[in-house]
Amino acid sequence: MELVTYEDYLEFIRKHRKVIIEDVEIELGKEREIESYSPPSDYKLETTTIWSFPDRGEWATHRGDYRGNWSPFIPRNLILRFTKPGEWVLDQMMGSGTTLVECKLLGRNAIGVDINRNSVMVARDRLDFSYNPLDKRYVEPEILTYVGDARNLDKVRDESIDLIATHPPYASIVSYTKARVEGDLSALNLEDYIGEMKVVAEECFRVLKPGKYCAILIGDTRKHGHYVPIAFKVMQKFLEVGFVLKEDIIKQQWRTKITREKWRGWGKQGFYLIAHEHLFIFRKPMDGEKLLKYSSRWW
Repeated sequence: MELVTYEDYLEFIRKHRKVIIEDVEIELGKEREIESYSPPSDYKLETTTIWSFPDRGEWATHRGDYRGNWSPFIPRNLILRFTKPGEWVLDQMMGSGTTLVECKLLGRNAIGVDINRNSVMVARDRLDFSYNPLDKRYVEPEILTYVGDARNLDKVRDESIDLIATHPPYASIVSYTKARVEGDLSALNLEDYIGEMKVVAEECFRVLKPGKYCAILIGDTRKHGHYVPIAFKVMQKFLEVGFVLKEDIIKQQWRTKITREKWRGWGKQGFYLIAHEHLFIFRKPMDGEKLLKYSSRWW
């Protein structure tokens, strides 16, 4: 892992005012007027296992121009429910830094990692705003960003993280590096991807404190018209390394550009269009905790 500081970001934008992520051009260093630092006034924490955000959320510096990034409502829900101010949040596949922006707004320390240097610069760009809330209890958090691989978090200490909240790629559905970066999970075929996600799960287990939570948003795909359950294959790898499943939340998808383009017209002919993702929330057992082992038969 290579640390990328604010000074590194400033040096980068002196030479590069734009980057390309998955064929989308994103401007950097642009002055912006922030109208609101928080979600709409009627915002409430989710209380069921079905989450749906028709308005993806564009407060602070959140934008929907980074393909495949998650709605800021998701990390906000996770951070407020599973952490306290001053605790540490990790997003080891941070993309444009949505999780980190929420950590800055909510006073949580954070570590963000991405294998694509351009993505790290986008994240640093979106963290580049002043924030002075009226809440006197607010303390400016420490936000660290790295170019690195989610399978080798060598700068993150064992059992030092209070929450992992991340949104990995879905096995070659969207490629996040223009020039194939070595180790890019989004470039792998399904079989290799599932194998490497077990390595990601092992690193998650290593760095997370006992009793704390690891949240992964992941979806599925189709091949030759048939359903491919990527999410459940990934879930199994996290269970194999020692996590227990706390929640399986169904998140409705509202902007499904790839689904619309790839399967246009098929919804009425052969199968249903996929319009949901799974938000798995795993818990790392406490040391010495006895877990109930279910038999293989149905209950």
